[in-house]
Amino acid sequence: MSNPASAEVSFREMRRVDIKAGLRLCRASHWNQTSRDWELFLELSPHGCRVATKDGEVIGTVTTVNYENRFSWIGMVLVDPAERGQGIGSLLMSQALDVLSDLPSIRLDATPAGHKVYQKLNFSDEYWLCRMETVASRDAFMPHGNAARAMTKKDFRAIADIDRIVFGADRRVILEWMFHGASEYAWVVDNPAEQGGIIGYTFGRHGFNFEHLGPVVAWSQQTARELVSACLSQHVGRRFILDASQCESDWRSWLEFVGFREQRPFIRMFYRGNPFPGLPSHQFGILGPEFG
Repeated sequence: MSNPASAEVSFREMRRVDIKAGLRLCRASHWNQTSRDWELFLELSPHGCRVATKDGEVIGTVTTVNYENRFSWIGMVLVDPAERGQGIGSLLMSQALDVLSDLPSIRLDATPAGHKVYQKLNFSDEYWLCRMETVASRDAFMPHGNAARAMTKKDFRAIADIDRIVFGADRRVILEWMFHGASEYAWVVDNPAEQGGIIGYTFGRHGFNFEHLGPVVAWSQQTARELVSACLSQHVGRRFILDASQCESDWRSWLEFVGFREQRPFIRMFYRGNPFPGLPSHQFGILGPEFG
């Protein structure tokens, strides 16, 4: 039997005029996204984002991003606190799954609260992530012998090639968007044995509550440490989050050693299959649960 309250809800494509409502829902849930993030969702997927409305007011959102037709990402499943408990979140997920019906794989990063909902929709667990938080302190990081340097536009070709392998699909447009929005958080480590080669990189972006560091991609944990240290040591006093993979057990231990603490976990999940998982062991920090 349908819920009488949810029967009053209708769904449509999200438009730029809805960004203000999306921000309102973000603030109500204490999420970190800015208007620039919402603008990117609509640029990447102009017909793939949905809103739930009631009496003409937006009360829920969901976004989708198609990565090279290899897999799509679902994010920003938000429901107004006053409208929760009526199945609207599940209906938004159904909207997203309809949009992505032709894709071979769908992925998302679930909060613990959403995990059971997605399991009922036949999503399977891939691996766990942990959101870590810190206030950057110069004394906590590696001041000497750090091989990281500031990223330049000339690095993008090499970075894009590596990122497609590690992430599992091309997302150069998003990485360039991140660089243009916060180039001060973009760092690389060169391969000393190969001119023009890169063995690690990180990006970052501005947020409403925190600065968000990631993705952090590296061929070794030592390189990942250098990247995080180089970036945060230049921004003492700023509050950062990093969504860390738990594929390497001592990575989290090092983050805690330099001042990070756990904020909350996420569970990476997939639907239908996972033919392009990338290389999770080299993703020391993801871009974010809304993007993958």
